[in-house]
Amino acid sequence: MKAVRFVGVGKPAQVVELPKPEPKAGEVLVKIGGAGVCHSDLHVLHDGIGIDHSFTLGHENAGWVAGVGAGVRNWKDGDAVAIYGPWGCGYCHACMQSFENYCENWKPGQAYGGGLGADGGMAEYMLIPSERLLVPLGKLKPQDAAPLSDAALTPYHAIKRALPLLTPDATAVVLGVGGLGHMAVQLIKCLSGARIVAGDVDDSKLEMAKKMGADLVVNTKNEDAAEKILKFTGSRKAALVLDCVGVQPTVNLGSRIVGMNSHFTIVGLGGGKLTMDGGAAVPFGCMVSTPYWGSRAELLEVLALAEAGRIHAEVTHFKLDETPEVYNKLHEGKIRGRAVIVPEANL
Repeated sequence: MKAVRFVGVGKPAQVVELPKPEPKAGEVLVKIGGAGVCHSDLHVLHDGIGIDHSFTLGHENAGWVAGVGAGVRNWKDGDAVAIYGPWGCGYCHACMQSFENYCENWKPGQAYGGGLGADGGMAEYMLIPSERLLVPLGKLKPQDAAPLSDAALTPYHAIKRALPLLTPDATAVVLGVGGLGHMAVQLIKCLSGARIVAGDVDDSKLEMAKKMGADLVVNTKNEDAAEKILKFTGSRKAALVLDCVGVQPTVNLGSRIVGMNSHFTIVGLGGGKLTMDGGAAVPFGCMVSTPYWGSRAELLEVLALAEAGRIHAEVTHFKLDETPEVYNKLHEGKIRGRAVIVPEANL
C-alpha cells in the first residue's frame, strides 16, 4: 500500500510502498477515506517531536473498518469511523475520563498517537491499537469529516473551558482563520451568544470567516489591528482570545486585547512567548492556558454538531502522491480551510 512517511527532521515527507497491516488481537484495521493535513505536521517535519524512527504521517483520520483482531466486539467491516488522535495508556485517571490527550503515563520519547510517532492515516490503511480509539461517523463522509478529529476537536475543547464567559454582551477573538480557526469561528457561533472577531493576515481567509459568522474581521498585518478590535469590544475588551497560530505577533496582539477576568488560550504551536518579567503580562483575572487536543467524549460531541449541519470543515481533497506538494502549499499559506489526503481508490 502507499503511505506518506516522516523519514527524518528537516527532510521532506516521502511517499513509499509498505505492506498492508494485519490486525492482531484487540486491533482494528481501518481503510482510510481521508487524512487531514495539519500545520502540526510541518512542526514534525521541520523540528521533530523527539522520535528518531520513521512513521506514517496523518493524525486527523477517518475511514471504514476493514478488519478486526480477536476480541474486538464493537466494530465490524464497513463501519464508518473517525479515529481519536491522542493515544494514552487507557487506564490512568485522565484516560478513564476519556481525556487521553492528558494521559498521566505519557513520557517524552513516546508516540503521541497515530501520525505523531506511531503510524498514522496518510496511507491506504491504518492499524488502530485499540477499539476504544474509534468513534462512529454516522452519516458523515470520511473524506470530509477527517479534520473534525483535530481541527474541530482542539478548538471545541478550548472553547468549552471558556463558555461561562461567552455571554451575549461579551466578545471572543479568534486569531488565525486556518484549519483550526475556521472551525473555531463556527463553534463559538453555535455554542454561545458572544460576538466574534476574526483576525488573520490573509484577506481571503477573513472573507471566509465573515461568511461563517464573524461579526468583525481584521487584517492583523495592519498596525491599527489592536485599535480596531478594542474599538469593537469597548472597555471590557475580549472575554476570550483564542490564538490558533501562536507566533510572537499573535501572542503580543492577544495580550493587548484580552480583558480582565478572561481567557487567553493559545492552541497554535508557533513558538511565541508570553513573558511575565515579574509583572502582569495580561490583565488581572485573566487565565492563560495551552490546552491540547480534546477528549474522546468531546469528539462525539463535535461529530454530533457536524452531523446536525451546525459546523463543517472547509476541505480540499488531494491524492496521496500529492502530499509533499500539499505540505509546501500549507507552509506558504496557500491552503484554505483544511487539505485532506484521500487514497486514489476513494477519490
